[in-house]
Amino acid sequence: MREDTVTTDPWGRVDDDGTVYVRTAEGERAVGSWQAGEPEEALAYFHRKFDELAGQVQLLEQRVKGTDLPPAQAEAGILKLREAITGANAVGDLDSLNNRLQALSEMVGKRREEVKAAREVARGQAKEIKERIVGEAERIAEDATHWKSGGERLRQLVEEWKAAERIDRATEAALWKRLSTARTAFAKRRKAYFSSLDEQRDQVRSSKERIVTEAEELSSSTDWNATAAAYRELMRRWKAAGRASREAEDELWNRFKAAQDQFFQARSTVFAERDASFAANADAKELLLVEAEKILPVTDVRAARGQLRALVERWEAVGPVPREQRDRLEGGLRKIDDAVRKAEEAEWKRSNPEARARAQDTVNQLRRSIEQLETRLAKAQPGSKQAKEAEEGIAARRSWLEEAERTLAEFS
Repeated sequence: MREDTVTTDPWGRVDDDGTVYVRTAEGERAVGSWQAGEPEEALAYFHRKFDELAGQVQLLEQRVKGTDLPPAQAEAGILKLREAITGANAVGDLDSLNNRLQALSEMVGKRREEVKAAREVARGQAKEIKERIVGEAERIAEDATHWKSGGERLRQLVEEWKAAERIDRATEAALWKRLSTARTAFAKRRKAYFSSLDEQRDQVRSSKERIVTEAEELSSSTDWNATAAAYRELMRRWKAAGRASREAEDELWNRFKAAQDQFFQARSTVFAERDASFAANADAKELLLVEAEKILPVTDVRAARGQLRALVERWEAVGPVPREQRDRLEGGLRKIDDAVRKAEEAEWKRSNPEARARAQDTVNQLRRSIEQLETRLAKAQPGSKQAKEAEEGIAARRSWLEEAERTLAEFS
């Protein structure tokens, strides 16, 4: 015979036949049946169901009060929770949850009115924005002489117009007409300006002819570094001079490029001959690289660093190598240096007591957690939700423990 829990719980009871009831303002309502265990366990189970609902109500309250949740979404959430509470199989103060939802609904209603008022304010602001856009476009159309930046700014103003809130149709149409007129006026002024560029292009041609003459005079120079810098300066001046007519531009550029190519081809030939004289240095560094590779794998970090330091000194003493071999040889030595450095870092990590202590703490915590879950599993009814949750938790933590133990072993 079950003991009736009416006198021990203000929100519910368990009948003799195992039926669980919840008390509300409208009276008692059956919420489930409990056949295994004591009535207190049944009420505890259905109290947890109530706590889940209360948690959802609290979460919605936090979202409404702490975020910009749209009123329509908030109302939908309130309605969904109200329906869940009405038929909830839970024991607890369900009426208080409904009262909280009612208060929340009133808050959302106020917010809806605030959003409506804010929308009206936004439309007023949009009108101000579009009037400002039109005013700036008209100033550009009348005064701008920087055609590229002016045209780009007009395109930006159109994008700003599109991004702004819409206003009443008549005002929108009138302002858009003024904006279109300003864009057309700017385009006409720009077209007239570029039609008068012939004189300017003649000036550009004269300037570039002088640049080409200087380039041709330098084409036979053997002062490699200074002349290369001079060609870079001529190229800067070429770009800064502007553009001549297409025919003149192509003809002058071909002459400029021919002079420049003559110089750099001659320099390349001289450098190639010099690189050939460095071939013996490359052979010596090849042998040093083979010797350096014997340092790997690193077993004694300090000894490896000492050997590599001595090899680097010999490497530097050899001298330069041909350019086409430089990157490969330097890269090979750099890889060995990286390997030694990584070994040094790993050695430091293995000897770091703080890291080992953190790894040991992780292992200890996981072991304690597994013991607690095993105790909970032993107490749970086989096949119950509590047993399943405990089993899943044990499996997950054992997997984590294996990884944590491997990490700890690296410090041994």
